[in-house]
Amino acid sequence: GGWLLLQNCHLGLEFLNELMDTITTKECVNENFRTWITTEAHPEFPINLLQSSIKFTNEPPQGVKAGLKRTYSAVTQDLLGVSKMPQWKPLLYAVAFLHTTVQERRKFGPLGWNIPYEFNQADFAASVQFLQNHLNDVGIKQGVNWSCVRYMLGEVQYGGRVTDELDKALLNTYARVWFGEHMFSENFCFYKGYVIPKGNTVEDYLQYIEQLPVIDTPEVFGLHPNADITYQTNLANETFSTIVSIQPKDSSTRGGETQEAVVQHLADEMLEKLPPDYNPHEVKAQLQRMGAFQPINIFLRQEIDRMQLVISRVRTTLTDLKLAIDGTIIMSEELHDALDNIYDARIPKLWFRISWESTTLGFWFTELLERNQQFSSWLQDGRPNQFWMTGFFNPQGFLTAMRQETTRMNLAKGWELDSVVLYSEVTKMMKEDVVGPPPADIGGVYIHGLFLEGAGWDRRNSKLIESAPKVLFTSLPVVHVYA
Repeated sequence: GGWLLLQNCHLGLEFLNELMDTITTKECVNENFRTWITTEAHPEFPINLLQSSIKFTNEPPQGVKAGLKRTYSAVTQDLLGVSKMPQWKPLLYAVAFLHTTVQERRKFGPLGWNIPYEFNQADFAASVQFLQNHLNDVGIKQGVNWSCVRYMLGEVQYGGRVTDELDKALLNTYARVWFGEHMFSENFCFYKGYVIPKGNTVEDYLQYIEQLPVIDTPEVFGLHPNADITYQTNLANETFSTIVSIQPKDSSTRGGETQEAVVQHLADEMLEKLPPDYNPHEVKAQLQRMGAFQPINIFLRQEIDRMQLVISRVRTTLTDLKLAIDGTIIMSEELHDALDNIYDARIPKLWFRISWESTTLGFWFTELLERNQQFSSWLQDGRPNQFWMTGFFNPQGFLTAMRQETTRMNLAKGWELDSVVLYSEVTKMMKEDVVGPPPADIGGVYIHGLFLEGAGWDRRNSKLIESAPKVLFTSLPVVHVYA
């Protein structure tokens, strides 16, 4: 009738299956008995145990307000009065703000930091200790040595963790812009509405922090407002993905149909639409007709081989899955993964390993058909006037083949592959407007399907511009790439 507490269960995953068996096979269990499990998130955690549990999660507070509140809750009155220098309290607050900023930027992924660093309370404590020692050394008459403070914060205390050059430049920029004599002027602010408060007690600072906004604009951290779209989208996707993965797969969720019936229906649909296998003899004959040893045609052959692998794998998985659902063959671990993922409209691991990224299974399958269409029409009708470059497995290989082709055309002029570089020119044409290949004297290829992230394109003046608010991706017109 008591409570059983099991802590740090991510360190003993094998025992959890044993625990599940013990609890489920026990005939009489006291109604007051509870098992309480603590664990870090782990991909190998037994999913059936997770599904049959009530789940609690403890997330760290997010935002400048929460971060500063956490920092100042640990600041004592003794620490606030440790130095008589007038610069001490503003500097302490500025380091706390910097500490919150470097942690908050992590949530924006590669937009925040190229590498996600584990900044922690020890970095803040070391920075505070350094400032305290520095102010004790210099005294009121001499004043703060700002180049020393900036170097210590940007290169040593926080910069000591940073391994990427651009990340280091970002940290040093924060140190330069936020730390200096200008930070004591009346009009100084980290961002509009975020200033250094004046106060003599910890309570004064906590009162000021309390009135800060709960949700911050990315501009507080020096990011474009659109950075929030990426963050919110990723957060929503991650949340939904987690919810879906721990949902019980019973029949009540889809109008009475069982998971197996739904997947069988989807498998039939996909098998019906799946393109036929490539005939190796036909492929060879068509490539010889077009010139089998031309670099672009060698590239096409490699792409078709990879496409054939994907088509075969999809066909085999779906056929085996139908047989496993009927009970004709045993449901293997890989087929079970395919069953769950197809039901949740996600890409089975078996397919994902040999293919491309996509948000849902529907988009992935549509892309399979479109990619295959590009290759088969290229094979049947000859070289297209334009290429969907993002539909290739190896787009870099395509550009290299184009460079090789251009080099061979200009061998008489003494061109060498190592000295041939790529040029790209954004045209005014959309893909519907292309009626022929690029001019023969320049050569190269027309490509489409490229997007700009965080920028717009002015078609009239052919230049980059600020993207419209709340627009994350902008489609580029056709691009002429030549060498």
